[in-house]
Amino acid sequence: CLLATPMPGSGGAPGGNRTYFPFFSDFRGRNVTALRIGESSALASIFLLALAGNIWGICLLVRRRHRLCAANCLVLNLFCADLLFITAIPFIAAVRWTESWVLGDVVCHMLFYVVSLSGTVVILSLSAVSLERVVSIARLRHAAFRRRKALAAALLLIWVFAALATLPLCCFFTVYNVNFFFIWKQEIEICTLVWPSIAGEIVWDVTFAIVFFLIPGLVIVISYSKILQITKASRRSLNAGLAYSENHQIRVSQQDYKLFRALFVLMISFFIMWSPIIITILLILVQNYKQDLNILPSVFFWIVLFTFA
Repeated sequence: CLLATPMPGSGGAPGGNRTYFPFFSDFRGRNVTALRIGESSALASIFLLALAGNIWGICLLVRRRHRLCAANCLVLNLFCADLLFITAIPFIAAVRWTESWVLGDVVCHMLFYVVSLSGTVVILSLSAVSLERVVSIARLRHAAFRRRKALAAALLLIWVFAALATLPLCCFFTVYNVNFFFIWKQEIEICTLVWPSIAGEIVWDVTFAIVFFLIPGLVIVISYSKILQITKASRRSLNAGLAYSENHQIRVSQQDYKLFRALFVLMISFFIMWSPIIITILLILVQNYKQDLNILPSVFFWIVLFTFA
């Protein structure tokens, strides 16, 4: 088990018999150079591909300034958040080589905060795009985001809400002096999450999983289901030789059909990409107090890498 136990007399909140998960620090002994090179290569590849893809997407949307609808602005916001998301990759690569934490207190506080903040914005933007599209396509009412002020307020709300919700990670991630069972009497620093109370940690983890994973996921699923219903109704109307449906006066264009497919891919990728990291975070919470449950830092690293991809 690679869980860390506090050094006698070391700083930090008292935790009783609890242990501290080292996150990106991974003490693997010697002869791991090839593994480190492989990890760094994977990180570099994902970083460059994500950087190129997001910049290309931003440039594509900016070139169509005259066609920047609410959905495109939300997608643009998603690209920007994803760029912020991948800024953590160089720091993660550095820690995989140094193993112990050498980047200082400020980076420890900010690294996980930036990752969680940008990841939360990505999730909220995905759900906002799907919700805006179903409202716009269904013509149930005029889209609330069509006015620039309303759209700006919605984007600001997404960032502020995400920043406040993930603020505890900025506060409670800290550099901690620990001992590992195979490195006795040697002080090692890791960047770990030290909550002031067990109850607070449980409440935050469960609330975060519900508010920023389950609810956005449900929004995406329900929105896609509604769009699918509209698509089927439109096709039946078109097959009958009508341009509009009899009930709602809905016309679905070829561009809308492409959007439906894109939303379906987003919905599937949302659950595939984010489910593992959310489940792992909850398991880390359990592992901190139930030491017979063993989650290796290397497992956490590869799951995070999968989320970056």
